[in-house]
Amino acid sequence: MAKRPVEVRVHVAWPPFPIRVIFSRLDRNPLTMSTVSSSDSAPQQATTDPYFQQLFADRIGGAKYGKGTEIYKFEKIKRAKRKALSDHPERKLLDFGIGENDSMAAESVREVMSREIDLPENRGYADNGVIEFKEAAARLMQRRFGVTLDPVDQINHCIGSKPAYAMLPACFINPGDVTLMTVPGYPVAGTHTRFYGGEVYRLPLVKEHGFLPDLDSVPDEIYDRAKLLVLNYPNSPTGRTAPPEFYERVVALAKEKRFVVVQDAAHAMLTFDGPPRSFLQTPGAIDVGVEVHSMSKGYDMIGWRMGWVCGHRTIVSAFADVKDNSDSGQFIAIQKAAAAALDDDSIPQAINAKYRRRMTKLVEVLRGCGFDCEMPGGTYFLYTRAPSGTAAGETFAKAEDATRYLIEQNGIVTVPWDDAGAYLRFSVTYVADDEAAEDELMVETRQRLESAGLVF
Repeated sequence: MAKRPVEVRVHVAWPPFPIRVIFSRLDRNPLTMSTVSSSDSAPQQATTDPYFQQLFADRIGGAKYGKGTEIYKFEKIKRAKRKALSDHPERKLLDFGIGENDSMAAESVREVMSREIDLPENRGYADNGVIEFKEAAARLMQRRFGVTLDPVDQINHCIGSKPAYAMLPACFINPGDVTLMTVPGYPVAGTHTRFYGGEVYRLPLVKEHGFLPDLDSVPDEIYDRAKLLVLNYPNSPTGRTAPPEFYERVVALAKEKRFVVVQDAAHAMLTFDGPPRSFLQTPGAIDVGVEVHSMSKGYDMIGWRMGWVCGHRTIVSAFADVKDNSDSGQFIAIQKAAAAALDDDSIPQAINAKYRRRMTKLVEVLRGCGFDCEMPGGTYFLYTRAPSGTAAGETFAKAEDATRYLIEQNGIVTVPWDDAGAYLRFSVTYVADDEAAEDELMVETRQRLESAGLVF
């Protein structure tokens, strides 16, 4: 009987759109699913494309949209996890790959949401946001960072920070313009830069430079075309925080080279090496850019989709204009619940303490197992150089190989980064009900890593 092809959608890092991987129902191994060429599969599937196959925009692949076979690394991780569970159903996965908070929003925030959701005045479109949320964001910026902002025209909400990075390039990028972006990092602003015909210039984050971008290495020809510099500190995934003198250098360079700074402050409340900092605290920063904040990491509001853009009023206005033509605002009840969260500093303080505690334990365990790592300045990610192999003779050419080995052979899930050296990212957002459960997980992690016999 002929094999019946099955279509599965996965995602690639670039272009950032779904592609299809065709594999046989008879091949159940998620790591050996073979891609099938069009010539091989012709007898089993229709070869005629729909008329609109030629109509897809070049930015998502044009006529070749949906025909690629590259597999995104997070799909590879999912497949390796399925294989590990299938091969060792008795063994629990220790998942350090999860990149989102493991707790619900604070009860007080959920109570506000419960109350506000029943009010008829909250039922309509929010457009560019309600003043209650903007005022709460302004209070937080003043209270925590000493930054004074007008809530009317220097703050605008966004439906999570991701859409902000999608929209800001629309404010500035024309064909041929450049966005400077650090790698590894969050790719959305770069994706949309390319959508508008722009280019991305990558700034590698390496240990030798303290995981700060080498801004002096950028050629003048690139600076001449640069419109945006996208930063992210505390940095995901390296955990580095930016010192004041770095931001001072950025402000001076932005004025000299005439580009706009976009600072991603999603992890600002998860700072461990001192009080949280804002880019806008830097003298002159308000003249050259904006900062994007998120309610997800620091307030356990993953999935609520709330954030804000703040800074120079003209840039915020441009963002608001693009946003007004892209969405109709977040549900007002969510905005009001988020405003209540912003006014309660005990919420981010408790979350910070929890992840600081977990990170301290993880660093101790990993260092005891041969990893060269130290307490990060912030975020709930630990970024550490990947092992090169095992004492038994396994070799890892890149971090992705180490990740697969740890999942399949040891039931330990990490995320690989090979953009600027071979590194693994451990997250302390694993699920654990209390400190005793955290300690049990650390004991099990140490035992499994020691038995893995990793070499570096």
